[in-house]
Amino acid sequence: MSTKKEMAVPHMGKEKSIWTFPQIVLVIVILMVSMLCLLPFVNVIATSLSSKSAILRGDVGFWPVETTTIAYEAIFRDNSMWHSLWYTVLITVGYTAIAMLLTILMAYPLTKKRLRGRRFFNLMALFTMYFSGGTIPIYLNVKEFGLLDTPWALIIPGVLSTYNMIILKSFFTSIPESLEEAATIDGANDFQILIRVYLPLSLASIATLTLFYAVGKWNSFQDALYYITKKDLQPLQLKLYNLIKGSQSVDLTAIEGGASTVATNISESIESATIIFATLPILVVYPFVQRYFVSGVTIGAVKG
Repeated sequence: MSTKKEMAVPHMGKEKSIWTFPQIVLVIVILMVSMLCLLPFVNVIATSLSSKSAILRGDVGFWPVETTTIAYEAIFRDNSMWHSLWYTVLITVGYTAIAMLLTILMAYPLTKKRLRGRRFFNLMALFTMYFSGGTIPIYLNVKEFGLLDTPWALIIPGVLSTYNMIILKSFFTSIPESLEEAATIDGANDFQILIRVYLPLSLASIATLTLFYAVGKWNSFQDALYYITKKDLQPLQLKLYNLIKGSQSVDLTAIEGGASTVATNISESIESATIIFATLPILVVYPFVQRYFVSGVTIGAVKG
């Protein structure tokens, strides 16, 4: 017996993990897809740091050619860009806070079987996912309520996402009813149960939906394109859209030479630098909540 044990001991811990062919193929495919997503962004960075002549010659690929920071200097010295940035931050924060509040207050009651008309409310919520009045009726509503050329025009229309509400509702449904029963026995009302039981257990899902709302609002410009005409109320994405379309240019009077001349000379690099300027804030925030994505969405989709 001892001989067999001694013979078996040398083989322990010598097993090596061997990658199978399907695993290698999967890793290669993932790397290729990641590169396809990353390389355009790298090209934008390279273009923003390259000179006009290099851009016109088509020499710029994934590395800056004749490196210059004149485009970033123009943006950082442009007060309207900073105004649009902080204005967009305020709009995004306000919109996200109101949207999450409404989403929670709608998802929670719809999980209660004792709610009268629960099926009707669910049906009406689902109806809005498949049917809409269209752009013109929505615009007329915004106009009739006097929201044109106001920050509220960027917040109130579309403030509640039915898709996000259903995700949060599914997550609330997966929470054991025994926790609510215990809280009810202790004398807690529905509002206290929501605050003290449901929300602390739903932080992953709430963080995920908060990021959904924030990213969606940060990247949107069509609502501002329809409802906003005053330059002071234009968010950063609309300013970028107008810049790319050529309908307006960055104020470059701080740079030597005429503003129009410099704007023409570095138009492409200005566009690329503005894209980076508008993308960086959301890239800074994303890593802090990225880890909630899988747990938040997956748990919300499975009823325990």
